[in-house]
Amino acid sequence: MVQLQLSNVTLILGAKRIFENLNWEIQRGQKIGLIGLNGAGKSSLFRLITGEYSPEMGGSITRARLITTGYLPQQPELDLTLTAFAAALAGDPRVAEVHAELERVEASLGDPAVYGDDRKLAQALDRQHHLIEEYNSLGGDSYPEHVRGLLLGLGLAESELIKPLSVLSGGQKKLVGLARLLLVRPDILLLDEPDNHLDLPGKMYLEGLIRGYEGTVVLISHDRYLLDAAVTHIAELEDGKLTLFEGDYSSYVADKEIRLARQEELFRAQKHEITRLEAAIKRYAIWGKVYDNEDFARKAKSMQKRLDKMDKVEKPVLERRRIELQLNGWRGSNKVLEFADVAKSFGTRKIFNGINQTIWHGERVGLIGPNGAGKSVLLRMILGEEEPDRGEIKIGPSVSVGHYAQEHETLDFNQAVLDAVRYAGEMSESRATAFLLRYLFTYKQVSQKISELSGGERSRLQLALLVLSGANFLLLDEPTNNLDIASAEVLEQALADFVGTVLVISHDRYFLDRTVERLLVVEDGELVEYQGGYSDYLERHG
Repeated sequence: MVQLQLSNVTLILGAKRIFENLNWEIQRGQKIGLIGLNGAGKSSLFRLITGEYSPEMGGSITRARLITTGYLPQQPELDLTLTAFAAALAGDPRVAEVHAELERVEASLGDPAVYGDDRKLAQALDRQHHLIEEYNSLGGDSYPEHVRGLLLGLGLAESELIKPLSVLSGGQKKLVGLARLLLVRPDILLLDEPDNHLDLPGKMYLEGLIRGYEGTVVLISHDRYLLDAAVTHIAELEDGKLTLFEGDYSSYVADKEIRLARQEELFRAQKHEITRLEAAIKRYAIWGKVYDNEDFARKAKSMQKRLDKMDKVEKPVLERRRIELQLNGWRGSNKVLEFADVAKSFGTRKIFNGINQTIWHGERVGLIGPNGAGKSVLLRMILGEEEPDRGEIKIGPSVSVGHYAQEHETLDFNQAVLDAVRYAGEMSESRATAFLLRYLFTYKQVSQKISELSGGERSRLQLALLVLSGANFLLLDEPTNNLDIASAEVLEQALADFVGTVLVISHDRYFLDRTVERLLVVEDGELVEYQGGYSDYLERHG
């Protein structure tokens, strides 16, 4: 059953044509991963579906009768005075409405005007029966506990449930927005990067929710592991056109390679046929004039009509422009980082209790653990921003540290993009501009303030500055969070070629599998070592 149909939809924002004559059918029960480069128009497509934007030039959006749609934007709008639990509890207002009406009906049963009138009593009892059925279907008296379990499963701590939203992070607010949406259970869920800021248990919980959701789900995500685990289709938005692939992300990659190879073959064959026809048309036209022969002229016209009616096969784009990332490390000390009996507490809460660990030159080490376990604290201690209560953190004498911050804290938001690169690389304006163009910045963006950039653009700038730092020990905190898949793949290759050492905090399981050779897992105040990537850890740990 087709729940939503987009027909010949065109969207223009300002002077930019986002997509043109786009067609898409969303079928009931599909779990669709919507992918594409940053700026391709994925979020704009969601806003078009929700009615925030309107299609241009006669395109249409048709919904099946009584179909409901729920949308989770990247930054959900919430009442910041409410606690996380209260905001989520109010996610499905129908629960409170049904409960209040049920109490009114039950109170009326004690009214003599009702219980003394058989007809009114029958009506009240019938209404009570239907309200009880609806109330139970919405969760009934266990609804608050269901809400609590949902929030905890997504990754909020018990203590965070009673905090006002105003003091929670953007990622935590997004979890509350997601929970509210899941409680309403619309027929079609539109989720814009719902996995950002989730830890690994939270991502696994989200996967289960998407797979088990009774309705249809369309999610924008750059998490290839999530796209492999949860979706039944991939919708790729590229060059203003949408292509639907059946299967998960890995199937899409293989399918797309086959499609591109077939398209290249058809393009070459058609190009050869067009060249042959054009030569024949030219030849017959010349012969018609030279010999004054109508048959030759008619043949030329007939061939031209055939050529004009031919459906042209587009030349496939086999290689798309990507960021040019080359991390220039150097040998340095053999022992890069050492934790010697390091302990850290905040008040009565122990974060680390005497950890001992060494990272050697050339290693790619992943640091994982639940949100709040202490990964960021560990990073701050390495950077010297936090002192351990006991023990020592030793960095090799020939080690230069480069830091990629999750929230882009290393950037000065009031600085111009060009100035950031000029000062970091000690280069001229023209060289700095050329350097930024290699990271997919436009001439206009080069002169903008960093505060005006999107999350993905700030991530690319941080990577560019990391290159200019010349560091041989990289501390990366969620480096793929705002990168599209193509840029994440470039980063993976750059880290593979890097002559240096890497310690990376990441919840991107696909990235961990392709990048690290060893995992340090924060477990009960300890750093537990596991050899291999995330899949190896999952296989052993369960």
